[in-house]
Amino acid sequence: MDFYTLSDKGIEEVLGQRIRALRLQKNVPQKGLADATRLSLNAIKALESGRGKLSTIIAVLRELGALDHLDNFIPENSISPILLAERQGKVRERASGGRLKEKAKDAAQW
Repeated sequence: MDFYTLSDKGIEEVLGQRIRALRLQKNVPQKGLADATRLSLNAIKALESGRGKLSTIIAVLRELGALDHLDNFIPENSISPILLAERQGKVRERASGGRLKEKAKDAAQW
C-alpha cells in the first residue's frame, strides 16, 4: 500500500482496520481486549476507527503478541562503520537546525 497517497486520517483508518483484523484473527472480542489491556472499551473502539493514541496501540499490540511489527513501523536507523568511527561513541542529541538558519537568512534578504 502506498501510504503517501493517503491523507493522515486515511492512514489512521487503515491502521485501525489492520488492528481490528489482527484482533479478529486472534479471535479476541473487543471487551476481552479492553479487559486484558486495562483500557476502556471506548479506547479499543476508537483505536479501531482510526482515533487511537500511541499508548493504546502499544498496549493492544503487546496483548495481541504483535509488538514485533513495530520494527517494520519505524525501523531502527543503522549507522555506517565509518560514521560510527568518526563519532567515537557520541550519540546525537539534537538536530543541527541548519535549515532554520537558512530560512532565517533567506527571510532577511527579502
